[in-house]
Amino acid sequence: MDIDLLFKIAGVGILVAVLNLVLSKAGREDQAMMTTLTGVIIVLMMIISKISELFNAVRDTFNL
Repeated sequence: MDIDLLFKIAGVGILVAVLNLVLSKAGREDQAMMTTLTGVIIVLMMIISKISELFNAVRDTFNL
């Protein structure tokens, strides 16, 4: 697993956490929730290729 991917995920997490905190303190809880949801979707899009590679590796290992 690439360490670069972990740093990207951590960076997105920190950015989303700060934005969520700032928006919540400003009284915009709905925008804070949308920011959190967007962060989750971005991270899922980043790891979907790795999940695909995992399934391909399992398929090749067991000759399916």
